[in-house]
Amino acid sequence: MAEHKKYKIIVSDRAKRMLGMHIRFMAQVNKEAAMAKKKEIMAAMRSLAQMPQRFPFFDEPYITPNKYHKMLVEKWYLVLYQIQDNSVYVDYILDCRKEYGWIGN
Repeated sequence: MAEHKKYKIIVSDRAKRMLGMHIRFMAQVNKEAAMAKKKEIMAAMRSLAQMPQRFPFFDEPYITPNKYHKMLVEKWYLVLYQIQDNSVYVDYILDCRKEYGWIGN
C-alpha cells in the first residue's frame, strides 16, 4: 500500500484568536458545548495533515482565485487554509453566521 504524504499544520495567530473568540462566546452559554466544539474544530484541522487537497477552493470575488481551500466544520465554522510545499497554513476560522466581506481587505 502506498504511503500518503503527511503535511505539517501551521495555525496562524489570527486563526487562533478567531477560534478563541468563538469558544469564549459559546462558553458564556454552555462551557461543555464550547469545549466539545473546540475539540471538534481542532480534530478537523489536524485531519488536514492527510490529503488537504480534498477540500475545494474558496471562490469569492474578493479573494485571489485558488489561494485558499475551505473546510466546513459542522455547518457553522469555515476553516480557510493554504497548502504550500509540505505545510498547511490555517489562516482563518470563521463563523458562517457572520458577514466577512472584510477578508479581502
